[in-house]
Amino acid sequence: MAYSTHEIHAIEEKWQKYWDEHKIFKAEKDTDKEKYYVLEMFPYPSGKIHMGHVRNYTIADCMARFRMSQGYNVLHPMGYDAFGQPAENAAIKNGVDPSEWTYKCMDQMRTNLKRMGFSYDWDRELATCDEDYYKWNQWIFKQMMERGLAYKKASSVNWCPDCETTLANEEVINGECWRCRIQVVQKDLSQWYLKITEYNEKLLEDLKTLDKWPSRVVAMQENWIGKSYGVDMFFKIKGFQEQVTVFTTRADTIFGATYVVLAPEHPLVKIITKGTDKEQEVNAFIEKVANESALLRVSGDQKKEGVFTGQYVVNPVNGQEVPIWIADYVLMGYGTGAIMAVPTHDQRDYLFATENNLPMKIVIQDPSNPAITVDEMECAYVEQGVLVNSAQFDGLNNVEAIEKIGKWMESEGTGKMSVRWRLRDWLISRQRYWGTPIPVIYCDDCGIVTVPDEDLPVVLPKNIKITGEGGSPLNYVKEFTDVKCPACGKDARRETDTMATFFDSSWYYLRYCSAKDESQVFDKDEAAYWMEVDQYIGGIEHAILHLLYSRFFTKFFKDLGLIDFDEPFIRLLTQGMVLKDGEVMSKSKGNTVDPDAVISKYGADSLRLCILFAAPPEDQLEWNDGAVDGSWKFLSRVERFIEDQCDADCQELLGKAAMDDEDKELNRVLNATIKKVTEDIENYKFNTAISSIMILMNHIAKYKYAQQKQTLVNEVGKKLVLLLSPFAPHLCEELWQRLGNQEKTIMEAKWPEYDETALVQDNIQIIVQINGKLRGKFDVAADSTEDQLKEIVLADDKVKQWVADKPIKKFIYVKGKLVNIVV
Repeated sequence: MAYSTHEIHAIEEKWQKYWDEHKIFKAEKDTDKEKYYVLEMFPYPSGKIHMGHVRNYTIADCMARFRMSQGYNVLHPMGYDAFGQPAENAAIKNGVDPSEWTYKCMDQMRTNLKRMGFSYDWDRELATCDEDYYKWNQWIFKQMMERGLAYKKASSVNWCPDCETTLANEEVINGECWRCRIQVVQKDLSQWYLKITEYNEKLLEDLKTLDKWPSRVVAMQENWIGKSYGVDMFFKIKGFQEQVTVFTTRADTIFGATYVVLAPEHPLVKIITKGTDKEQEVNAFIEKVANESALLRVSGDQKKEGVFTGQYVVNPVNGQEVPIWIADYVLMGYGTGAIMAVPTHDQRDYLFATENNLPMKIVIQDPSNPAITVDEMECAYVEQGVLVNSAQFDGLNNVEAIEKIGKWMESEGTGKMSVRWRLRDWLISRQRYWGTPIPVIYCDDCGIVTVPDEDLPVVLPKNIKITGEGGSPLNYVKEFTDVKCPACGKDARRETDTMATFFDSSWYYLRYCSAKDESQVFDKDEAAYWMEVDQYIGGIEHAILHLLYSRFFTKFFKDLGLIDFDEPFIRLLTQGMVLKDGEVMSKSKGNTVDPDAVISKYGADSLRLCILFAAPPEDQLEWNDGAVDGSWKFLSRVERFIEDQCDADCQELLGKAAMDDEDKELNRVLNATIKKVTEDIENYKFNTAISSIMILMNHIAKYKYAQQKQTLVNEVGKKLVLLLSPFAPHLCEELWQRLGNQEKTIMEAKWPEYDETALVQDNIQIIVQINGKLRGKFDVAADSTEDQLKEIVLADDKVKQWVADKPIKKFIYVKGKLVNIVV
């Protein structure tokens, strides 16, 4: 008799209470045991968990329970990425303090997580908005500032007019703020940066060690860091002392450069247009582009616009004068803020030149159409070829010519071999309240002064008015801003910018190692034992932002001497989105599914099993209400088997000698299942692991056992429950007790090991085909040779009827599976 929903809820609550009261998942350093640190990217506390959370955390919990059963000392913590703009938005909308709203959401989320039965060490719970956490954010910032890695500079930044804060380039998606989706504009501000570029080479080189990360994540980081080998080329401006420096990786095309483009922000633009008839037009264009985000300007979908400056540069390799333009698709923050345009061999340049009637010149010959002219071209030729119209380099393969032309230009003084990086220093300043205060004080006499360690943390003031207007609310809190300079004691003013929340999440995995330590950022000995994270799980959307910053912080901590490893995460899994009706679940689309409602109807175990069985973890998962019902029915089958066919009073182990063929087959399937489930969980193949358990249940259903075989049935039941326990822990705890086991919890039981000898079959079934059509099935000894099999098959009367007196052209044997006779 299967459990009712009410009984399932009672069982789940019973075991959740037991785990909590007995600290079953409390992790403590034990150098005699091999550790395993499994971690999910911690959530922003927005309230109730959603199906995306359920999927991510169930994957991690399955791995944690599996490793615990294997005897590992498992660390599996949980916390909250609790600072950020949404809390301020909620404060404005609901008239509540961001702190009150955030902690209320955390309480709700904790309740939801515990209801799912996740195996967290709750004693290590942390929240980034806690003073004892962000105190160490401020300490880290100070260490970076002392080493020249945190600095302030004025620059044009991405500005969200709705959130009224700056955004890193990575936080601008299709020209819009990643949070509120409002169009981002450019604004000049003095901001705080972290010098992540100091670690360019290490961040790039160490990607080679991340062989257990998805290759596309590694590729995304490699592209974002963007190391490029090329040439700095010097274009003299006609009539001026200044020159334009252009960095290019395509020195092979320099003879085809027919115009140069500067970024509108380039400092030379106003110098070369001042007092000319182009000055007004150029300034108007600069003002227009200032309101466009950097990412939108370089987007391939956006039409490129520009204006002629009225001035010319001299091509350094052939002396030709070429016009200087400014255009929106060239950015000051990339390369040198200037490009040479070769429209015949770059599609973007081709489109811009065609639109503005600019000259073109072919310098790489298309081998399939060597006589083509510029007028006949319909697009840029971007493949390999030989150089033409390139002086002494004519006839060279263009790839070979890249280095040769670069070295020649260097020898002539018209260029210099160079390396450039795409990665830029990390902007961390935010003009908002709900974030970590930057521990800096401005003094008229002493300049920028950091807050002394003994005065940390710089605490956010409570219960302040948040309107969403006029920048950071901290600007209007005199009790916060007006302070004495810690160096000279005179009146001074506190920094009102707060840190980007990615700062908080760049080191939390280290804080978990000693989450309650009030004396230091983290305990070195604890970190040495628990780190690196063995298994990290989160969304692909964090491939650049969070993961890159975390790698940067890890390398910085190593340089401080706090750790001795280079990378934070050994193995990375990026789980797919949960969809409904073909779209990502969203409140605005009305296609969300409330996990609480599913648990109320089916219980947490059915939801856990369903979400792991529905699709491989890396793939998108299309939610299906009927799938949960299927999981419920399967768990009910398991419960009925343990209830009806297993006997807790019978603990004797059946010897192999006493097994008949049917017993041996069941024992073989059991051991094959143990092997496959173990290997599948280790390789994230949770859906096929569950499928194997279902196949085992089907074999159990077919098994006809006598009372004297009760020991085998019990053995199957015991190992079945162990295999299922990472997926459905509450039910398996209950069934484990019903089987009469001595352990007080299944978490104390050892993961089952398979018997290699049990996998060997005495007999196998061979299918026989004649001319491709099924004509028979034969049970034969598993070690039968092809000659023995041929004799058995051809002696069969039915096979003789189909073969008759026809000559046998081929006798094909696929070992262990089938025979195909061609007549």
